[in-house]
Amino acid sequence: MDLDELPGVGPAIAEKLREAGFNSLEAIAVASPMELVATAEIGEATASKIITAAREAADIGGFETGDKILERRHNIGKLTTGSKSLDELIGGGLETQALTEFYGEFGSGKTQIAHQLAVTVQLPPEKGGLNGSAIIIDTENTFRPDRIKDMSEGAELDYNDVLKNIHVARAYNSNHQILLVETAGALAEELKATEKPVRLMIIDSATAQFRSEYVGRGTLADRQQKINRHLHDALRFGDLNNAVVMITNQVMAKPDAFFGDPTRPIGGHIVGHTATFRLYLRKSKGEKRVAKLVDSPNMPEAEAVFSVSSIGIRD
Repeated sequence: MDLDELPGVGPAIAEKLREAGFNSLEAIAVASPMELVATAEIGEATASKIITAAREAADIGGFETGDKILERRHNIGKLTTGSKSLDELIGGGLETQALTEFYGEFGSGKTQIAHQLAVTVQLPPEKGGLNGSAIIIDTENTFRPDRIKDMSEGAELDYNDVLKNIHVARAYNSNHQILLVETAGALAEELKATEKPVRLMIIDSATAQFRSEYVGRGTLADRQQKINRHLHDALRFGDLNNAVVMITNQVMAKPDAFFGDPTRPIGGHIVGHTATFRLYLRKSKGEKRVAKLVDSPNMPEAEAVFSVSSIGIRD
């Protein structure tokens, strides 16, 4: 079924929905009525009717038995980080349709892992890849094509081909960052039928712009609300495209922590509850880094050691 065929949707409304990034029935099925009201300038009752019809047509949103969910879980892909110990820590690699957060101090390897994933996602599944392309939303101007070249050579890939399959956008402020996640949906739709559909979205870093723009306790509620919606939009992108969503996060030191590690990720409980997997990275000797799995729906808390070498992430 096409968008125009949904009850309550004519050519004009369909055009407005497409312009706003609602290019498929699945995208409409997982939207809220208020999103369609704001986008297509229609009543809430009409928006609810359109969403209900899209859910029925796309077979989304109803109750399912556990065995059906288990069957659908077979479609979940796993993306290698380049390090076997790091992959084993999170159950065999980063999952598609999940949001994985890496947080840690500067130099702990967050951006290096992001670069590595943009390369490994292009590998075939038998080598731990997803045979897809990557979207990177760069908020701190940290993307380096020459680093991709080193990692491509380490993975025995042609770096020119690898770079062509990495789509990078620089986010200049938090509103621009939020908009880029929305426009990423249109790009993924364009590439869906190609040899390299989008199988990875990276936001590096997810909180930097919000942290610099929303200063003081008075802005905290507004900041948290925007981060919440932003991360849920990214998670929805992963669901719709069977893609890995990887975000990096900055940290702060908690001055009242008398015992243990005072390092805490930015974003508080909002980020903590939205992330499917949370990994805390810290520096060790030389090239070595330590990753601690802080939160996971199915894996125990544990640690793994990996290294950031000249050719990428390795054991």
